[in-house]
Amino acid sequence: MPNIGKTLAEKLRLVGIESIQDLKSVGSENAFIRLMTVDEGACLNMLCALEGAIQGVRWHSLNAGKKLELKQFYDQVKGC
Repeated sequence: MPNIGKTLAEKLRLVGIESIQDLKSVGSENAFIRLMTVDEGACLNMLCALEGAIQGVRWHSLNAGKKLELKQFYDQVKGC
């Protein structure tokens, strides 16, 4: 799937997300919250990568509205 390399796939498995179906069920935001428990360096790019994987596109191709929504969520959960 796009955006999910070996390292991110391993981290997803650590938090109980084993497949693209699992990721779609959980959603990018909830998956990101789970990932923050195992990766203190979880960043906005990772969140965008998760959403891109769900949509089946490279994260760079997410529309501007979705990127803004994800940025706002990221700022909220990271306490910015």
